[in-house]
Amino acid sequence: MYSALLDACVLVPNALCDTLLRLAERGFYRPLWSARTLDETSWAIQKVHPDIPDDRIRCRLDNMNATFEDALVEGWEPVCAGLDLPDDDDRHVPAAAIRGGAQVIVTFNVKDFPGERLEPTGVAVAHPDDFLLDQLDLYPALVLQVLTEQARDLRDPPSDVDGVLNRLKRCGVPRFSDAVRLLEPDER
Repeated sequence: MYSALLDACVLVPNALCDTLLRLAERGFYRPLWSARTLDETSWAIQKVHPDIPDDRIRCRLDNMNATFEDALVEGWEPVCAGLDLPDDDDRHVPAAAIRGGAQVIVTFNVKDFPGERLEPTGVAVAHPDDFLLDQLDLYPALVLQVLTEQARDLRDPPSDVDGVLNRLKRCGVPRFSDAVRLLEPDER
């Protein structure tokens, strides 16, 4: 199955994380992350939303691990030594991707993972906008169904698909949001 390592930056925005994980639940791809990625996610959520209690953040991350039992990549640390990136602190991301057998790293920080340096590993890097556009291109009706279910499950405040798309646009995936809106009316 196609596997994607989700970087912490795409797991922090709730709407984006929800969309990505709902697509994974439907079998679009296999999500991967490491404990370090989840620690970075927790730290970033606390920084962005200091009002969210630590136990609520931990519950969210624990639920992710429980839902995707094979997503947590372990034993990636030795792989770091063979990676050359502009920032050594980023090596854990492709190391976990390699160890987990991912084909792609989904991240907003594409520039931190230069293609020429990752090319020998066989792991590509994709911005979440591009990753979601690929999913939409492959499975437009199913992506719309996932977004419809996501909207239906929102309670505080309630939403519709346009509301979800507005949230996703604010999360940094505007081209995906716009492309969904351009679907033929019978597809929407």
